[in-house]
Amino acid sequence: MTAAPAFHEACRVWLRIGLLSWGGPAAQMALMHREIVEERGWMTERQYLDALSFCMLLPGPEAMQLATYSGWRLHGVRGGLAAGLAFILPGALVVLALAMIYAAYGSVLVIAALFLGVKAAVLAIVVEALARIAGRALGTGADRGVAVLAFTGIFFLGLPFPLIVIAAALYGLLHGGTEKPIGAPVAVRLGDTLRTVALWLAVWLVPLGAMALALGGGHLLTALGWFFSKLAVVSFGGAYAALTYMAQDVVTAEGWLTAGQMMDGLGLAETTPGPLILVTEFVGFTAGANSGGMAMGMAGAMVALWATFAPCFLWIFAAAPYVEWINAQPRLRSALRAIAAAVVGVIANLALWFALHVFFGDVMREGIGPLTLWLPDLDTLDPRAAVLAVLSAILLLGAKWSVPAVLAVAAGAALAVHVLF
Repeated sequence: MTAAPAFHEACRVWLRIGLLSWGGPAAQMALMHREIVEERGWMTERQYLDALSFCMLLPGPEAMQLATYSGWRLHGVRGGLAAGLAFILPGALVVLALAMIYAAYGSVLVIAALFLGVKAAVLAIVVEALARIAGRALGTGADRGVAVLAFTGIFFLGLPFPLIVIAAALYGLLHGGTEKPIGAPVAVRLGDTLRTVALWLAVWLVPLGAMALALGGGHLLTALGWFFSKLAVVSFGGAYAALTYMAQDVVTAEGWLTAGQMMDGLGLAETTPGPLILVTEFVGFTAGANSGGMAMGMAGAMVALWATFAPCFLWIFAAAPYVEWINAQPRLRSALRAIAAAVVGVIANLALWFALHVFFGDVMREGIGPLTLWLPDLDTLDPRAAVLAVLSAILLLGAKWSVPAVLAVAAGAALAVHVLF
């Protein structure tokens, strides 16, 4: 592990990660691993996996929280803020721009074509990362068994993600005790934790409360703030679990969006940098625009962003000191190791799910007894996506091109195909 970089140097890297963080959590975690562990050595492999396992236990977007934790580890609270904001803001600006274009003109085919290339390239990045992380996290037969069981549970049985994590942690606790601690035990004072919680609770809730008092409980912006604050607390299990809950409520219960608008928003969020949960910004903007035009849409987007991401800083800044404490406890460290193995299975699930939805236009979810199967309609295979994914894999794995170069070539090739054919 190398010495901590200068703050300005770290900020450049966090911004680079934010600009390149396409493709959902699996690709984003892979990108951070490449930048933080492999290329710069700012964290060791074990520290990265322990942090990733810990972030998977928290509500909210795990990749954004992993970035925030990494920044905190290097430069404290200012580092965590810089890393977290740099991870969010590029994608937030893109989503806002696309939401405004969508509100004015509807779906834009050229943009969809451009991002087809991005998604195909991201698939190659995810597969490369999965192999690399699995090689480091699955050191024993027991680790590999946990990963297989986690993949089976989430992909074929549809088990809730929190249940899989809890089961892995319990397995690690019961079979642990032989893990060597890293460093001396770190004392974490409860008073410091309580003060951190109080501060960040205020940062999160005071602005929303002031807005509610000014506008009234029945105002759309108040309702958006309350809705997305609830979502931030219950969004265990990754973005797709949270989006299932959100999509149903904003269309059927609240009536803020139509089903078509919700699906278009999910498509836009899938093809932009940053966490997939940025779709909340699209929902906030579209709900506001449907109600009161572009100005209300901008306000709705800002409320959704604040309510979604301010809690993430609370979770990390309050919990981050305990990662070091856990590392000094053999059984708890064993639990984190088991969670890291389960995370490999979860990433494999995301990679396969993502591949199906990149290659096929129609993927159906079928229940056969206790099993859940994702069955693609073979007639909807997109040969463009398959060719672009192979091209990206050749450039990334064979020619060893950089991630930005592969993304640029894939996006440009997809756009050229759309224009020519």
